[in-house]
Amino acid sequence: MILPIVAYGTPVLKKEAKNITQDYPELDQFISNMWETMYEANGVGLAAPQVGVGIRLFVVDATPFAEDEELSEQEKEQLRGFKKVFINPELEESGEEWAFNEGCLSIPEVREDIYRQEKIHITYFDENLKEHQETFTGLPARVIQHEYDHIEGILFTDKLSPLKKRLIKGKLNNIAKGNIQVDYKMRFPLASKKR
Repeated sequence: MILPIVAYGTPVLKKEAKNITQDYPELDQFISNMWETMYEANGVGLAAPQVGVGIRLFVVDATPFAEDEELSEQEKEQLRGFKKVFINPELEESGEEWAFNEGCLSIPEVREDIYRQEKIHITYFDENLKEHQETFTGLPARVIQHEYDHIEGILFTDKLSPLKKRLIKGKLNNIAKGNIQVDYKMRFPLASKKR
């Protein structure tokens, strides 16, 4: 089932999400809905708070980046089939920061260069509640950091300079009010009608 993605301004996006337990109700169905919602919106990652659920869970499929002609073959190989579920993750970042132009399904039509660290070490549970400890670099690390921020109540726009924030304030207000055209299902916090 495709879930509505909540837009910028929705309170759940600014709250730290809660860990889930092994008996979380209908977890398999929820994860399936997350994948379906993400693909419908042409995303490469989606966190539970983005569909209005304040739990520490996100899904990532960075495979579309493997088509980027500017990447090396090694980078493309790293991205092919990079599809994972992250439950109750804990993240450590390291390395140099580098900029990359990011967007977000909850903040459509806004893209900005964001600095993130190049390497992460993450401990998480997969969809079968099996624990993993892994290290990622490059684009996989970036996508994971973006989604991890969502479960921490942080949006990529929070990482912008005060000047950049002022420059996009009007766009953000329009998103919150639903004054935007998107080709996927969204819920707007300040809109008078649902779309």
